[in-house]
Amino acid sequence: MATALSEEELDNEDYYSLLNVRREAASEELKAAYRRLCMLYHPDKHRDPELKCQAERLFNLVHQAYEVLSDPQTRAIYDIYGKRGLEMEGWEVVERRRTPAEIREEFERLQREREERRLQQRTNPKGTISVGIDATDLFDRYEEEYEDVSSGGFPQIEINKMHISQSIEAPLTATDTAILSGSLSTQNGNGGGSINFALRRVTSAKGWGELEFGAGDLQGPLFGVKLFRNLTPRCFVTTNCALQFSSRGIRPGLTTVLARNLDKNTVGYLQWRWGIQSAMNTSIVRDTKTSHFTVALQLGIPHSFALISYQHKFQDDDQTRVKGSLKAGFFGTVVEYGAERKISRHSVLGAAVSIGVPQGVSLKVKLNRASQTYFFPIHLTDQLLPSAVFYATVGPLVVYFAMHRLVIKPYLRAQKERELEKQRESTATDILQKKQEAEAAVRLMQESVRRIVEAEESRMGLIIVNAWYGKFVNDKSKKSEKAKVIDVTVPLQCLVKDSKLILTEASKAGLPGFYDPCVGEEKSLKVLYQFRGVLHQVMALDGEALRIPKQSHRIDTDG
Repeated sequence: MATALSEEELDNEDYYSLLNVRREAASEELKAAYRRLCMLYHPDKHRDPELKCQAERLFNLVHQAYEVLSDPQTRAIYDIYGKRGLEMEGWEVVERRRTPAEIREEFERLQREREERRLQQRTNPKGTISVGIDATDLFDRYEEEYEDVSSGGFPQIEINKMHISQSIEAPLTATDTAILSGSLSTQNGNGGGSINFALRRVTSAKGWGELEFGAGDLQGPLFGVKLFRNLTPRCFVTTNCALQFSSRGIRPGLTTVLARNLDKNTVGYLQWRWGIQSAMNTSIVRDTKTSHFTVALQLGIPHSFALISYQHKFQDDDQTRVKGSLKAGFFGTVVEYGAERKISRHSVLGAAVSIGVPQGVSLKVKLNRASQTYFFPIHLTDQLLPSAVFYATVGPLVVYFAMHRLVIKPYLRAQKERELEKQRESTATDILQKKQEAEAAVRLMQESVRRIVEAEESRMGLIIVNAWYGKFVNDKSKKSEKAKVIDVTVPLQCLVKDSKLILTEASKAGLPGFYDPCVGEEKSLKVLYQFRGVLHQVMALDGEALRIPKQSHRIDTDG
């Protein structure tokens, strides 16, 4: 009898890749692949005790894969949640007679229950640190030197304001969340702080409500109510009512926002604010994969303005974005332009130059690190000086590219190497086991491959001359790196049927006789084969589907 496989063995296999079938494969295609591998690995075909033991394990693994994929119910769960989904606590109580759709619903219910248990231990911390810097002495400084000023000839750069805020969320139940937030601010030697507590309840799939209580030393107690409601699938409204208590009495405030989806990527907003700084505002926001556009108009006391802004999103790995905006109103006119870029997995760095009348020139630097934001507005001059605009624009670019080359890039490279090394260490035992299984599979394939080669040679068919799988180094700039490949000639020849080789769109590491020789790195498959007596060659990416022979693979030997 075949021995049972451990959970770790089952969890590290891709059943579709193991059987070399498409994810859309019908039952007949599954059966054909299963029968072929059963004939290859059947223990009764091998007399050698060691080969027989290895065949038992591989045969059992193929049988397990077929059992999962041939059952519509287990396959439905496997397709969405993987093998771990089949081991979910509570799965055993689900009726086997249900349809795949009902199975999905039941599984999602079990998953929600597990998430609710985890929810009690989660918080969602968010924070902002803002440091305002006065650097006007760099550009607005007098040329004359006064005797009573002992500045030593160096410009004075001062921190004139700071703001720190932090909030955490504590889920109480699946519908109730408590939010605690606080802030501290200081400007020119004067400052204060506040603390707020809010309780939010999701009343239905269409809305939620929130009660807020706050207190601070600059302002008195605060009581507020916020409501959100989806009016239609394309329209929602938000209302915020607040009562601010102070020595001057009670100061009420009301803000209402009505929003509607104008199309798939465009939302229109109408806002009415009554109380402190009453205003009416309308805006249209269009957000697509490559751009973000906003136009807004506000009429209010004391500020009325018109705004237009545009942001272009580059489709690169660093998620680079450039933006520009124009804002004009009773307070003056401000032009702002800038860019932001991802510098690590969880960090985004951005900078913007603000040029305004009568505001002057400012440089704003922002760093987003996970859920924390660090903001540094640097005021350069109260006047429109070309030198301030030039240095505010060029300076950050020079500093960024120098930092990126000398600090960020080496740090990311070292971090990636550490992660790869950690991943290799954590999977070393599993990879060693996969390598042994692959070598065992190759030994089991020898006899079948001999017959396949004889049949293909007799009809001038498809012969795999050489095949390698892993990391190839073709870039001359990476000569120091070593190629990490394994010979997969025998496993590929074993998959040849009727002078054809078809590999599905999946990682080839799960194919019989394969394993991953370089965990976490990009891999390819290189095949040199002979068809109709002519040599052909092809290289395919790891997850790329491959079908041979093809005329385009033919090696030109005319030269």
